[in-house]
This record gives sequence, structure tokens and C-alpha cells, in this order.
Amino acid sequence: MQITVSTLSLTVDDVTASQDFFTSHLGYKEIAAADGFASLTRGDAAVDLVLLGRGTDALPADRRDRPAAGPTAGFVLSFTVTGIEGEERRLRDRGVDITMPLRQESSGERLFQVTDPNGIVVQFVEWAAPTVAP
Repeated sequence: MQITVSTLSLTVDDVTASQDFFTSHLGYKEIAAADGFASLTRGDAAVDLVLLGRGTDALPADRRDRPAAGPTAGFVLSFTVTGIEGEERRLRDRGVDITMPLRQESSGERLFQVTDPNGIVVQFVEWAAPTVAP
């Protein structure tokens, strides 16, 4: 088997709102769309996204009404990036609500988070350079 693309399917209340967020702010482009469905890609190492409206019969019956976000979801879409300070500034300047400001963890990596209109938490991480022993 050869995996050619990795895709994350997200069930949301408002497909158009998430589609607009990911295409307007995070560089995704629409591959296909229909009522209650959108397929998005970036053309780089980022995961492709499929947005499905809640209740769609394309999902297993026991998952049709379970959104990707919410108080019990525990889901975070995380992107490893370079130039994290500039990315946070760019998103802030575009009016995106930074729901967790840029911070540095004790392990050295830096991260911040935004949240899309359907409550999907998107985290950006820049890993710390490895420490070189003298």
C-alpha cells in the first residue's frame, strides 16, 4: 500500500463557515463542494480537509450528529510551521481571533491557537531547535 494523501474529515454545523475560514485565512483551496460537503487542499505537506454537515448519511449512523468540536470533542488540528511569530501577526491583522496567544512551552516549542466559526481549534507549533551538547 502507498498512501498518497492524508485527509481529515470534520463534521460541522456550518460547512460554509469553516470552508470560508480555511480558504480565507489558512491557504486552503476548494477541490469539490456540494450541499453539506466541501473538500479542501493546500498543495503542501498539510493534511487535506473534508467538511461534512452534521446529519449527513455519508457518516456512520452513530456519528452523524457528533460534531468535530464542542465541550466533549477534545480535538485539536495542529500544524507545524516555521516563522510562527509572523503567522500569528498575519492572522491577527486579518481579524482572526487568537484564542491562545503565542507562548513558549518549557520544552522549548512555541505555539498559539485560533478557533474556526464551528469551534474547531487550530494550533500552530514551531518546534524548538534541538540542543547540541558541547
